[in-house]
Amino acid sequence: MSMIRDLRAVVRPSRVSLRKDTGTSSYDTTRDPATPSAVVDCAVYRDGTRVASAAPLSPHEAMRLVRRDGGFVWIGLHEPTEAEFAGIASEFGLHPLAVEDAVQAHQRPKLERYDDSLFTVFKTIHYVEHDRLTDSSEVVETGEVMCFTGRDFFITVRHGGQGSLRALRHRLQDDPELLAKGPSAVLHAIADHVVDGYIAVADAVQDDIDDVETEVFSPGRRGGVSRGVDSARIYQLKREVLEFKRAVAPLLRPMQLLSERPMRLVDPDIQKYFRDVADHLARVQEQVLGFDELLNSILQANLAQASVAQNEDMRKITAWAAIIAVPTMVTGVYGMNFDFMPELHWKYGYPLVLSVTVAMCVGIHRVLKRNGWL
Repeated sequence: MSMIRDLRAVVRPSRVSLRKDTGTSSYDTTRDPATPSAVVDCAVYRDGTRVASAAPLSPHEAMRLVRRDGGFVWIGLHEPTEAEFAGIASEFGLHPLAVEDAVQAHQRPKLERYDDSLFTVFKTIHYVEHDRLTDSSEVVETGEVMCFTGRDFFITVRHGGQGSLRALRHRLQDDPELLAKGPSAVLHAIADHVVDGYIAVADAVQDDIDDVETEVFSPGRRGGVSRGVDSARIYQLKREVLEFKRAVAPLLRPMQLLSERPMRLVDPDIQKYFRDVADHLARVQEQVLGFDELLNSILQANLAQASVAQNEDMRKITAWAAIIAVPTMVTGVYGMNFDFMPELHWKYGYPLVLSVTVAMCVGIHRVLKRNGWL
């Protein structure tokens, strides 16, 4: 309960002073004035077209225009502080729990319904280019996009350096017919944009897995036995795939709800498009689950190859030990100080013993080589 009281304190009207006579708003300015505002863009859209303004609109001014003339406002923020988000949360009546999630980030993908708004969390995935996979390579980089969808507003809160929505906003502005459907059209566009990013990353990760698989099963061979690759590299790739999986798997259910369950904040025409997003997401999820299973198999095969290679080394050591045992045995026998030993005083005794020793060693070597031990 104390957390809820704290959150209510964050969004209570006292944090923002609205001047009705001038139509301006004074948000909390405890942050250093030299630091750029968290608001990336704020615009009003009416009939699918962005309403032109002589100067950048504040969230309060944009909402005042919407309530007076209709349309909806789309506000984009990047990593806002509690102080920066307090005024916006109060202006649009956002739920304190959703505000906490949006400010603190590190949330699972989800869809939550509050009285007059939907709160959606997306994990964005960016593929990190690298020349060669190592045991410390970063393969995927994650970010977050939180979306507040209301009847006449749409607010995005972005965390992380990746996943900019600027290009997406421009694409939507070039399609007034779609943008005229309201905030739910923007929600679909963001969902589609995020899932398209998943597809591109899945293809790139597939290439990394193919490279590792090729190294495991087609490396340089010694004696017909693969020497394998560093297992740490496979573990690193598994960790990156797991991070990818955490972004994809939880999002499937929210997309299915948006595509199947009627919601008053989602235009029926837009709801049909969410089915396509859910289908693409299901395909990516199958790919990611397949990656995990394939990497398990590759890791087991690599460990088995390492074990076989060790056994091969032990066989070679054993074979050479058997060959060396013959001269060791002969020299050991003749190294004993007995007066009466066979051929001890014979003129050709020494060459004969050496010849027999060499012949036995050569014979053992040929037998072991024919049996694949050498």
